[in-house]
Amino acid sequence: MNTSIKNKLRIYFYPLVYVKRRLYYYWIKFLGLYYPKKLASILHYDYCKRQINWDDPKDLNEKINWLKFNSDTSMWSKLSDKYAVREYIEQAGFGDMLVKLYGVWSSVDDINFDELPQSFVLKSTNGSGTVMVVEDKNKIDYDEVRKTLKKWLSSKFGIMTAEPHYLSIKSRIIAEELLINDKNDFSSSIVDYKVWCFNGEPYSIFTCYNRKIGKEIYLALHDTEWNFHPEKLVYGDYYKECENNIPKPKSLSQMIVASKVLAKPFPQVRIDFYEVNGKPYFGEITFTSLGGNMNYFTRSYLLEMGSKFHIK
Repeated sequence: MNTSIKNKLRIYFYPLVYVKRRLYYYWIKFLGLYYPKKLASILHYDYCKRQINWDDPKDLNEKINWLKFNSDTSMWSKLSDKYAVREYIEQAGFGDMLVKLYGVWSSVDDINFDELPQSFVLKSTNGSGTVMVVEDKNKIDYDEVRKTLKKWLSSKFGIMTAEPHYLSIKSRIIAEELLINDKNDFSSSIVDYKVWCFNGEPYSIFTCYNRKIGKEIYLALHDTEWNFHPEKLVYGDYYKECENNIPKPKSLSQMIVASKVLAKPFPQVRIDFYEVNGKPYFGEITFTSLGGNMNYFTRSYLLEMGSKFHIK
């Protein structure tokens, strides 16, 4: 088929494709609002190509999904709030790990950019991936920034991902210090150290770096002794394998100590950190990593992690 015919077909069929996509969007939104457990089953099959065993969940994904709908998730809501979680970190004795906060606002119109430093990071308190890095505020389009922030504030994260505990989080914008990455040979971005904990005990460290949202991200997995385990990860077009083992962070022992305290009340949780110039910084607490649809771990490793805690 020649190019001209292909282009004509695209023109003719695009409206149908668009309508189909919009109908799918509204169907998913309807399920998320009224039948989130049904949506969780659909999403899990889309990501992991297997049905959730709701009656006898075994692997980590299944147990996360089971906990969403069969346990008290009120603390999940509080600690998934990127502003409210700061109080929990302070009370646990790790306030020195918090990234410097410049402000928190419920309305974009209340943000005075003149009072912010030259560089900073903007985040929504109730979203995932809603992060804006401002390296030089003199080079940004303020109208576009405000437009994006207003969109974040009006969004109800958790509906389309079957994560109901996010729906009760108050939608706000926070501004934090921009952490400048250590000089290293393997990453052009700041490294994200995600400590998986079961029954309050750190089990492994999942590392992400060189993240390009929607394009690619590099992954690595280590145990708490920093032994490298690439065989437990699944790579693809989006999830990339690191070419060399990532150096052990200087503050790993501090991350481990903090994780034990912060994770103690929960059967499973992920505590995230950054490191800049050897100093650890708290990132976030996550209870439903990828919504309980992680397809970057092997099935055997998901079962291994799932066996480390009981849910009933």
